[in-house]
This record gives sequence, C-alpha cells and structure tokens, in this order.
Amino acid sequence: MTDLPAAAPAARPWYVSALFALIAVVLLLGGAWVFARLRSPFPFYGTAYTPPLEARTFSGTDQNGQPWTFHPGRTTALFFGFTHCPNICPLSLAYLNKARQALSSEERARFDIVLVSVDPERDTPARLKEYVAFFGQATGVRVPEPALSQVARAYGVAYQKADVKGATDYQINHTTATYLIDASGHLRVLWDYTQLPQVDRVVRDLRYVLENPAS
Repeated sequence: MTDLPAAAPAARPWYVSALFALIAVVLLLGGAWVFARLRSPFPFYGTAYTPPLEARTFSGTDQNGQPWTFHPGRTTALFFGFTHCPNICPLSLAYLNKARQALSSEERARFDIVLVSVDPERDTPARLKEYVAFFGQATGVRVPEPALSQVARAYGVAYQKADVKGATDYQINHTTATYLIDASGHLRVLWDYTQLPQVDRVVRDLRYVLENPAS
C-alpha cells in the first residue's frame, strides 16, 4: 500500500493575516509608548523641554516703574504679549490666573505670572499696571529695544507690527506660547495658548514643576 502525501495545510484567509499584522503594530506602538513613559517620570500636558534648558535672564521695568530682573528662584509662567491685543493675550493671562487660583496658598507664594510686552512703544509702566490689574498677581514688564529683540530671540519668540494705520494704530503678530520656568531657572514646559483652557491639566504640570525643579 502506497503512502499518500500529506495534504497541504489550508491557506490562511487574508483577513486573518491582516488582523495578526494589526495586533503586532498595536503591540509595538504600545510598547514604545510605555517605554517613553518609563523614561519620562511625568507625562506633561504641555510640550516638555527634554532635557530642560537654562532660561535666559533679562532686565526691564515693571508696571510700578521699578527696575525688574528675571532670575532663578521662583517658578514662573512667562508670556510675551501686549496690552492692545484683542483676544489671545487677555485670554491666556486669564487662564493662567485661573490656574494660579487653583493652587494652594503655599504654592501660589512660589509662583509668578509675567507678561513681557512686545510693544514697548505703547506699553508704558502705567499702561501695563492698568492692564495686569485684571489678572490677579501678574507682573507686567517693559523691555526696550534692542534688548527686547534679543530676549525674544533667546526664547524663540517672534513678533512684528501688522495692520499699521498710523504711528500708534497697529496690531502685533507674535508667538503665543507660555513658557514655564522652574525655580532653578530651567525651561520645563511650553504651553500653546489653545491648551490653557484645560486649567486642571495646566495645574497638574504646574504642581509637578513646583515640586521638582531641574538639578
């Protein structure tokens, strides 16, 4: 009696192979996500500076007409804007103030909100004082040119006059990010203005940076 050859196994349906491939991709991506989270001790809501960068120190005049210098020592949310801004600047400062109010009194004592004007021609200390009064404990700072352009460049901020109708009638297009700097003077997180309305998530970033300055 002659042995018959073994029957070839039935071909796997294409959709089964596709399913296995999809599962493999999901597992690979999931493993990459877990690996990234294990490397980063805290999954920031904003964009993290990895590694943290040293923030540039600079000087100007505050809303009270007094010399003001940014230097390490306090956690700071730094925003570049101007008092004639129709929407993004006041909204950003309002949401940052909401985040500040959500902190404990002890945390608030270690946290500053600073607006650096990109319109030093119109934003006098008196104008800044009237403006920042609407946003809690925010500090308004005027830095004259050409120092302002150097500071802005150091933080990756761009600004330019737009819709110019006269010497004092214009708008300014500018970078709308907020820079979170820790007490050791390191840039830790960048928030886009569209992220600021998620106040609870901003507060989570804030609390972590308050308690974990870079070494």
